Amino acid sequence: MVTKRFRDSPGQADLRRADSLAREIFSDVANKWALLIIEALGAGTLRFSELRDEVEGISHKMLTQNLRMMERNGLVERTVHPTVPPRVEYTLTEPGRALRATVGGMCDWTHRYLGHIEAARRRADV
Repeated sequence: MVTKRFRDSPGQADLRRADSLAREIFSDVANKWALLIIEALGAGTLRFSELRDEVEGISHKMLTQNLRMMERNGLVERTVHPTVPPRVEYTLTEPGRALRATVGGMCDWTHRYLGHIEAARRRADV
């Protein structure tokens, strides 16, 4: 996989630039599954099957892809315990916990304005 490298250039942190590393990272973490996984892991370490149960509707494949991406970006730590069968656990890293604070704010916003958004959708769908 080819990826952009941070070279301490202001452009690399500019989300408005198509070639910025920041946009690549933002694109990785700003999807519904990643946000829901971060929220679920905010409660603590979970096994794969526990995560799948917590994030209703996610497929095995999507959970695997998102966990790999989040591990690659340093947001999630994967621990494999040498048991039979192997036990694999996931936990948020320090950057992942910091991102969870933002995700929590988005969840709070959703709960606060859900009624307003539903009303606006009803008006728009007439």
